Amino acid sequence: MSFHTISSKYLTLPVIADILQNNLKIKLSEGSIAKIEACRAYLDAKLKDSETPMYGINTGFGSLYNVKISKDNLAKLQENLVMSHACGTGNLVPEEIVKLMLFLKIQSLSYGHSGVQLSTVQRLIDFYNHDIIPVVYTQGSLGASGDLAPLAHLSLPLLGKGEVYFEGEIVPSEVVLKQFNWQPVVLQSKEGLALLNGTQFMSSYGIYSLIKSLKLCYLSDLIGSVSLDSFDGRIDAFDELVHLVRPHNGQLKTAERLREFLSGSELIAREKQHIQDPYSFRCMPQVHGASKDTVEYVEKVFLTEINSVTDNPNIFIAEDKIISGGNFHGQPLALAFDFLKIAMAELGNISERRTFQLVSGLRGLPAFLVDNPGLNSGFMIPQYTAASIVSANKQLATPASVDSIVSSNGQEDHVSMGANAAVQALDVLNNLERILAIELFNASQAMHFREPLKSSEFIESLLSAYREVVPFVSDDRILHNDIEASVDFIRSLNIEMDLLIN
Repeated sequence: MSFHTISSKYLTLPVIADILQNNLKIKLSEGSIAKIEACRAYLDAKLKDSETPMYGINTGFGSLYNVKISKDNLAKLQENLVMSHACGTGNLVPEEIVKLMLFLKIQSLSYGHSGVQLSTVQRLIDFYNHDIIPVVYTQGSLGASGDLAPLAHLSLPLLGKGEVYFEGEIVPSEVVLKQFNWQPVVLQSKEGLALLNGTQFMSSYGIYSLIKSLKLCYLSDLIGSVSLDSFDGRIDAFDELVHLVRPHNGQLKTAERLREFLSGSELIAREKQHIQDPYSFRCMPQVHGASKDTVEYVEKVFLTEINSVTDNPNIFIAEDKIISGGNFHGQPLALAFDFLKIAMAELGNISERRTFQLVSGLRGLPAFLVDNPGLNSGFMIPQYTAASIVSANKQLATPASVDSIVSSNGQEDHVSMGANAAVQALDVLNNLERILAIELFNASQAMHFREPLKSSEFIESLLSAYREVVPFVSDDRILHNDIEASVDFIRSLNIEMDLLIN
């Protein structure tokens, strides 16, 4: 059995992708165990010897920070916190994202600044390794003071409360605990706060969205290349000389990819009757590249976040300090999500424009890419569908981070709304996937009318596999089925992480 060892070693996207794709089990390193135990022992000693109020440890929460709690009630205080904050509603968070939440919460607690029991962390690891996935809801977090409501739902099964996904069903967590002969965790001082304060809801959406974004950036380049070749486009605009005099990294990378994808194409090499292509083709390096540069920035933000401690207060043993700060505030993530939404929505925007060009009856292609247009509507309406989704993405791309609302009786008077931005970002990406699937559907159809000329070997191999799933449209049929098959096709493409990040 293969394991990933939780340690202080810096987490990277390839490491996380390997854990997820290979369904690796996880365990704590000896160093992490020592840090967790030392921090808990320090906190226990501090509580034994001091009557000083320490936020969330022997006081109430939020605007109740001045209410002192007796030592006899500290465990009950933490249990009450988890139950009272489990106020999530809305749609269910996808299981794969919740599993990532478990992983990132374990990682954050492993640094030894949170004061949790080792047994609490180990139970989270048991959940992860046995695919016992808590039921979490998309709505309820303001993205500050941590992702309180989602993380409360993540934590309820520790207490034998709430629900979990297990073996393909949603069941009460107490049923699963009994099946494994596990007793509910009895939370000690600060533990509930350590579990609920943190940005793991936003961070998990962020990492999941980043991996998906990298794949969709690659597919935008690849599908855009197919469209360009089927549109009888020119290669000149991707000459490296053009991009070296405006050397944005994403622009250079996109132009290089396009040249590689189209290398050896008979279509791209033949003499052209036109001297320029529309912007949606000619400016792919500039537009796709700007989105890549945005993704690179967002990656930096989220990798910093998942390698951090984001609960509150933080415990520093060597300095003998327990400090109440604000590392749970999601503002860096909220801004990054909004930037990501805009960047990825633009990839959909330009993709739909290429689809529009392909169905317009230009450059020797039949109107709406079908024989006998008129009797056949052909590919008229898939472009409508893409246009509708593009506009939906424009609406989703409205920034969430510029909003805030006062909570907790004025104590928490500025929040990030990063959790809303996180959910919106994934919606944008799922929409972009559909837009690109429609573009590939159109480009594959258009390429048929260029036969017997061939595109590059790479593109021809892609189209050969694609047409096994979505064959040529000779006469009108129900195109919904083809669009769904096209979406499934691009989702099924496994692309090495090295290709996505290099």
